[in-house]
Amino acid sequence: MGADIQYLLFLQGIREATGGIFDEFFNAISKFAVDIMPYLPFIIFWCVNKKWGYRYLFTLGIGELVNGIIKLTVCAYRPWIRSELIEPAGDSKKAATGYSFPSGHTMSGTSTFGTTFAWQRKERKWLAVVCGVMIALTGFSRNFLGVHTPQDVIVGFSEAVIIIIVVGICQNKIGGDDKKLDILSLVGAAAVICTLIYIKTKSYPMDYVDDVLLVDPQKMMNDCFKACGAFLGLLAGSYIERNYIRYEIPEGSKSLPILGFAGFMIAFGWKEYFAPATVVAALGGHWGNLVSRCILWFFVVAVWPLMIRKLTAPQTDNA
Repeated sequence: MGADIQYLLFLQGIREATGGIFDEFFNAISKFAVDIMPYLPFIIFWCVNKKWGYRYLFTLGIGELVNGIIKLTVCAYRPWIRSELIEPAGDSKKAATGYSFPSGHTMSGTSTFGTTFAWQRKERKWLAVVCGVMIALTGFSRNFLGVHTPQDVIVGFSEAVIIIIVVGICQNKIGGDDKKLDILSLVGAAAVICTLIYIKTKSYPMDYVDDVLLVDPQKMMNDCFKACGAFLGLLAGSYIERNYIRYEIPEGSKSLPILGFAGFMIAFGWKEYFAPATVVAALGGHWGNLVSRCILWFFVVAVWPLMIRKLTAPQTDNA
């Protein structure tokens, strides 16, 4: 038995000894990182700071894509598959989609909390500290709940930190050079196409126990298809936005908070309810998830900024 599984069994022993009183807390931490925080970049982009909004979006978009590629390359089984002694806490097992390595929750949480840390570390040090604590809690929660090994968490954290730094450097060097951004958009689109070809044609482990497939690779691909769709939507939306819409946050507009909230509700409703019942149901788990996420991120970067601009534009008095 590996040291990583022994560590998870140690934490599992703590859960059992304390009657599971911490389970819901750490489950909530995990869910907050992937169910709530990914919407923060949308609000930042629409209402607070467009430059940092883009930084959030590209950090999270690239992070999800890279994480999906690594998961489908390594194909590491979840802890409870590696050892029947591991019993994840509560319903955390249901939210643990895809292969195990690296941790998507840790990557996502580090991307959003980490970008906030980079943004606010000088202006609001208390907020940066809070974000640092949330990153640590998110990573630890994946171990405590029994759904990820320590190495899953460490690599998920590390890849997010690297991407945060790289995106920040690129943004500062490129600035508003639309030509370079257009070239990078084409490179990004090519990377997505190559990713789709790779994950659809590579081989996957097909291990059976009592004639039952342990892990279905087709289901494991869903998260990566979501990431590909989101990144394509971001690339297409950013191209339209910077070349045609040229969105500027209408600072001081009394209706901006309402429009920001409305945009959040539309995005949330689409992702959680409407898309699964329509696009995903019609096209299936792979292409349905890709198309639905592409629509969502295109809406965020191009459609809703245009709506905000139109709805906050000064009215001409013809009287």
